[in-house]
Amino acid sequence: MDWTPIVTDIRDRFDLTLDAALARPVGGGCINLCWVISGAGARWFLKTNTSDMAAMFEAEARGLAALSEAGPLRVPAMIGCGCVGPHAYLLLEWIPLRTSSRGAEAVLGAGLARLHRATSAQFGFDSDNFIGSTAQPNGWYASWADFFAQRRLGFQLDLARDKGLGGRLQEAGEHLLQVLPELFAEHAPQPSLLHGDLWGGNWACDEQGRPVIFDPAVYFGDREADLAMTRLFGGFGSDFYAAYEDEWPLPPGASGRVDLYNLYHVLNHANLFGGAYRDQALAIMRRLLSSQR
Repeated sequence: MDWTPIVTDIRDRFDLTLDAALARPVGGGCINLCWVISGAGARWFLKTNTSDMAAMFEAEARGLAALSEAGPLRVPAMIGCGCVGPHAYLLLEWIPLRTSSRGAEAVLGAGLARLHRATSAQFGFDSDNFIGSTAQPNGWYASWADFFAQRRLGFQLDLARDKGLGGRLQEAGEHLLQVLPELFAEHAPQPSLLHGDLWGGNWACDEQGRPVIFDPAVYFGDREADLAMTRLFGGFGSDFYAAYEDEWPLPPGASGRVDLYNLYHVLNHANLFGGAYRDQALAIMRRLLSSQR
């Protein structure tokens, strides 16, 4: 990789001189290439990808800024992002991470509840972003049911149809969208600031043992959606949930909405990977529909 255009752009735009000779690859997911790179007496975390992914880095920068402004949980400080030639990049503070502890899970749970106290007048966000590598449309809606139907489930179902995942999945999805107002009939959440992609791989602890969250897909939505995703792939213990409840108890019926909110992420995985995720999405929709009979 030719580092010269990237380090030159970073120097010119952010007044930071990096030593590309000291760059080394580090783990950071399957979408981007990730590096730790030195400069100005410190180390930095650099993500790179092809130039057509520049919008994804811009969206991530906006999401990190929103989480940082809300304040209760640590996020990597954003230095800047850019696009030079065939490469896009995002430069962040380097935070040495370690595995979590029960104490850190409790701090994370309480901090997430406080994050969710950051609210907006409407549901959505002021720009579109991404859930993984998939586009995530936002905009602003007065109704949570309308936002979730159109910008979350409906959008993923349209992607599934375009990818040829039709038939029973589309039939069940269309039926579910029709009954969605009934599923939300007695639920009126306020628009809370959400991480948006809070699974076990998107948080860890810093060297002081404090929780750090990263790789967001932020928007203002029902706080239960963040909590639901923590249950989708595991990685969160009882101390996390107890601390959240102590800080801000969930309303009645929250457990019954876990499947509904996680359907969005399962549909996204079906669109990305197909196979078992498609079957899982169909099974979730059938459970939700049967509960309305």
